[in-house]
Amino acid sequence: MKTAIMGFGNPVRSDDAVGIYVIEQLRGKLSESEDISIFDMGTAAFEVLFGLKGHGRIILVDAVLNSGEPVGTLFKLPAEEVMKAPEDDPMVFLHGMKWNQALSYAKKILQNEYPDDIQVYLIAIENTKLEVDISDKVKEAGNKVVLHILEDLNQSIPT
Repeated sequence: MKTAIMGFGNPVRSDDAVGIYVIEQLRGKLSESEDISIFDMGTAAFEVLFGLKGHGRIILVDAVLNSGEPVGTLFKLPAEEVMKAPEDDPMVFLHGMKWNQALSYAKKILQNEYPDDIQVYLIAIENTKLEVDISDKVKEAGNKVVLHILEDLNQSIPT
């Protein structure tokens, strides 16, 4: 099954960049192939959505503010557990799209080809100050996500 891995975040907003950090780590460990596509969703989310066509699975990584959990807490859940009706917000800014908005638009773009298998990794953060460094706790959680994704991909590759 073809898998798209998407990391969201703002690279100049400290811990918010954890999704991009995970993508950078995965690019160092995986090579893109016919079966795996790796997307940095940082600020170019809308263009990337069209690249999802033909993927049977999507794995998303993003930061989450105000989760009520300690910084670095990792959540993994199927997208349908947190998605409501698709967002149809004409005010979505291309440089500020959130992962749930991206999925909503992907569902409209892909229609019948929208994958059923969508997993979301969220990492609890607090710091979104204007800086390029990610805190150690959030980076540690990002590294755990990388390991989870690598394990998941190895399990899904037919032998």
